[in-house]
Amino acid sequence: MERDQRRPDHSVAAAEPLGPRLRAARRSAGLTLREAAQALGVSAATWSAIENGHTGIGESRLDAAARLFGTDPDSLGAPAVVPADPATPTADLTWRDYPPLRLAPPLAGALEAFVELGYHGASIRDIAARANLSVPGIYHHWPTKQHLLVALLDLAMADLLRRASAARAEGDGPVERYSRLVECLALFHTHRRELGFIGASEMRSVAEPDRTRIAAARQVVQSMVDEEIAEGCRRALMTTPLPREAARAVVTMCTALPQWWSPGGPSGPEVVARQYVDFALGVVRLAH
Repeated sequence: MERDQRRPDHSVAAAEPLGPRLRAARRSAGLTLREAAQALGVSAATWSAIENGHTGIGESRLDAAARLFGTDPDSLGAPAVVPADPATPTADLTWRDYPPLRLAPPLAGALEAFVELGYHGASIRDIAARANLSVPGIYHHWPTKQHLLVALLDLAMADLLRRASAARAEGDGPVERYSRLVECLALFHTHRRELGFIGASEMRSVAEPDRTRIAAARQVVQSMVDEEIAEGCRRALMTTPLPREAARAVVTMCTALPQWWSPGGPSGPEVVARQYVDFALGVVRLAH
């Protein structure tokens, strides 16, 4: 379906002009930042980043925000075009495509610091140095280190959920859908290994209520794999006697990739993904 040419493409709308407009609309509606974030299904840290121009916003979420604030999405749009939210798909990209991850400097600095030093080992000064900003420059838009961690994990989960849903939808039958999901998980945890690394290692550092919310998003991905193996067993296409345990083992195998895989190693992401699909098919014991 072609996009209505009269409507701006908000998936690539400029974050900087749009953010203040969203903030003004929210305030006009009498909502706090936390109330708006909760209603729109994102963390307060992520919505703060959107309002401050640190990350973009997809068209569907912009539409939801406009309805929540009682305004017209077109009135919030901006004509300039800049890189979209990394978790937002564009028309010419598929779930297998991984363009360079473009983050605002504080988020890029935080990601680098958390991977190298760990969340508790990294200070705001470490983050600022990697972002080429002053410490006050970080604090101007990010009240705490926790806000940066939550925003990164939200971005990672939004990206992974979108890709996993698209990969699953491509499959015809449980075996093919299961294979696509495993391929997707392996590609994500190699191409986006830094995000995958902190997703696996720093959940213990996330405070409530964000920890429960992010864990629930992770469970959605796990449930996709659970359901395809269960269906494969129901149809006698898979013969594992332990379908739930098999699903956990396969997802854990994929999420562990950032612990050892390196882009300088002998196997690229696509090779690793093919290998992991073969491993995963062996785990569920395909019927012959």
